[in-house]
Amino acid sequence: MPDDHKWPQEHSWPESKGELTEFIPRVPGGQWDAGTDQFRPADPEEPEAPGGRSWRKPAIIAGAVFGALGLLYGVDLLMSSGEVPRGVTVAGVEVGGMSQSEAERTLREQIEPRLSKPVQVRAGSVEDQLDPAKSGLTLDWPATLHQAGDQPLNPIVRLTSLFSTREVGVVTGTNDTALDAAVEQLKAKVTRAPVEGGIKFDGATPAMVDPVPGQELDADKARAALIADWAGGKAVALPVTETPVKTTAEGVKAAFEEVAKPAVAAPVVVKGDGKDAKIEPAVIASALTFEVAEGGGLTPKLDTAKITEAVKPQLASTEKEGKDAQVVFEGGAPSVTPSVDGMGIKYDTAFANLLDVLKKPDPREIKVEYAKTPAKVTTEQANGLGIKEVIGEFTTQGFAADSGVNIRVTAQKVNGAIVKPGETFSLNGHTGPRTAAQGYVEAGVIKDGAPGREVGGGISQFATTLYNASYFAALKDAGHKEHSYYISRYPAAREATVFQDHAGNSVIDLKFTNDSATGIAIQTIWTPSSITVKIWGTKKYTVESVPGGRTAETPPFEKQGPATNCKPSNGAPGFTTSDTRIIRDAANGAEVRRNTRTVKYNPQPKIICPPPQPAG
Repeated sequence: MPDDHKWPQEHSWPESKGELTEFIPRVPGGQWDAGTDQFRPADPEEPEAPGGRSWRKPAIIAGAVFGALGLLYGVDLLMSSGEVPRGVTVAGVEVGGMSQSEAERTLREQIEPRLSKPVQVRAGSVEDQLDPAKSGLTLDWPATLHQAGDQPLNPIVRLTSLFSTREVGVVTGTNDTALDAAVEQLKAKVTRAPVEGGIKFDGATPAMVDPVPGQELDADKARAALIADWAGGKAVALPVTETPVKTTAEGVKAAFEEVAKPAVAAPVVVKGDGKDAKIEPAVIASALTFEVAEGGGLTPKLDTAKITEAVKPQLASTEKEGKDAQVVFEGGAPSVTPSVDGMGIKYDTAFANLLDVLKKPDPREIKVEYAKTPAKVTTEQANGLGIKEVIGEFTTQGFAADSGVNIRVTAQKVNGAIVKPGETFSLNGHTGPRTAAQGYVEAGVIKDGAPGREVGGGISQFATTLYNASYFAALKDAGHKEHSYYISRYPAAREATVFQDHAGNSVIDLKFTNDSATGIAIQTIWTPSSITVKIWGTKKYTVESVPGGRTAETPPFEKQGPATNCKPSNGAPGFTTSDTRIIRDAANGAEVRRNTRTVKYNPQPKIICPPPQPAG
C-alpha cells in the first residue's frame, strides 16, 4: 500500500480469533467497505451523537437500566405485599415493613398504655392536663390499623421511603359533648386578660410590673389538635389568640428609673409662711400613679388632693380662718354679725410643679403661696338677703331629758343658718355626723317592743319641727320621709324622720330648697320641754294645711315580745291619710299652687310579753 495513501480520520479494526485480518477505515457520516473497497455513507435512519457517535448504544443501556428498575419495583412490590409500607409511624411508633399482625401487636403494646394516662397540653404560657376518658377521646383501632397498612403504588414514594419516615397518625373516636366541655374548661384556664406594664408601691418601695399579653384559646383549632395528637405521648400544643399590650418592658423600666425611684428617695419640704411641712415618701407613693403612654412607656400622674391632705394639717397654723356673716336673733329681731376674710394657702396650684421636683435628687422643696379667702356669706350679702320677718314657724313639745340633749345640740348647730336664693338646705349635711364626739348622747328607743339606747336618739322630733316650719314658709320640699308608724304628737302626713348609720353616713335626710328671690335664716328656740323653729325672710305667701281623712285602716297584729325586759303595748292601727298644702299670694290671697301628699302608716304591733317565770 503506498506510503502517501491518505486514510480517513478514524479507523476501526474488526476483532478476529487472534490476529488482525483486515484494516477497515471509518469516516464521520459513514464507513469504508473493505469488500468493495468503497466508502459507504451512514444509514440515514440512524441518528448520530455529537462528534459523529450513535445514540443506539446509550438507548440500549438506558432501556436495560429501566428494565432492571422495573424488575426491582415489581419484586419489591411483590415481596412487600401484605406489609405496612416502609417508614410509616403511627403516633410516633415505627411500624414500617412489619406485617399487619405484627404492626397491630406493636401498636397495641406501645399506644394502649398511653390511653389511660392524662394528656399533657400546652396553650401559650399555660400548661395543663386532661383525662382522655372524661374528655370523650377514644382510639378507633380498626380504622387506625387500616390507615397504617396501605401499600403505596407510586414508585417515587416507595423509593423515598428507604430514606424517610411518614407519620399517619391515629383515628380518634369522640364524644362531642364531653370533648366540647373539656375544651371549654381549658379555655377558662387559658384565657387571660392582657396586663399592661406599670409600677406599684409597697409602702414607699416601688416595683415594676412587667407587661403580659393576653391570650384566649382557639376552641375549634384546639379541638382538632386534641383529636389529632392526644395519643402521641407528647404534650399537645393548643393554638391561642394573643391580645397585645401597649406597654413594653423597656418603657416600664424607663419610668421606674427616671420617675418612680427618685420620687420616693427622700421627703419633699413644703415651705410655708414661717413654718415648713414635709411630704414623706409613703405619701408620695400613695399619690403617684402611672398611665399607659404611646410608644410603650408610662406617664406619671400625681393626685394632688392626697398631697394636700397630708400637708394641710402641718401648715394649718400659718393660715387664718375666715368667718361667714351670720344672722343672730336678739331682742326678737334678726341682725347680722360681720364676716371676716381669711388668709389661706393656694392649694389648687401649690403642687403644680411637684412632679418635676420629684424627679430630681436635690433640691427637693416647694414654696407655697397665700391668698385671701373671702367668706362664703359676706356682710354685704347677708344684709342684702331680705331677712326681716318670720315667714314660717312651728313648735313641738314633750321629750325625755336625754332626747332633749340631742335636740338642743342639733338646734344650736342649725340656729342662724343662712340659705341663699336657689340653695338647698340638708339637715344631715349641716349637722354632720351625730356621734358622741359631737356632743350627742344615748337616748331611749323602742324596737320590737324592747327598750334600747342609740346615740343621737330624738333627732326626728327636731326634723319634724323644722319640716313644718319650712312647710308654712312655702319653701320647696327637696326630700323627706315620714315615720313608718304614726306618732300621735305629730300632724299626720306632715312629719319627718332622719337617720344616720353608725359611721355617720346619711341614710334618711330632710331637705328643702329656698326657691324665693330673697334669702332665709333659721332660728331655733329650745326649752327643756319644747323646740321651736322660726324661718325668717321676706314674706310673700300664706300657707293653709288641709288634712285628709283616714282610709284603709289595718288593725294591729300581735307580736311576741322579748323574753327579758319586755314592755307590753296595745299597738295602734295602720291607715292611709293625706295632707294638702295650699299656697296663696300674701298680698291679694290668690291661690298660687297646691299639692297633696298621701302617706300610708303601718300598724304598730301589739306586744305580748311572756308570763314571768316562778322563782326557783
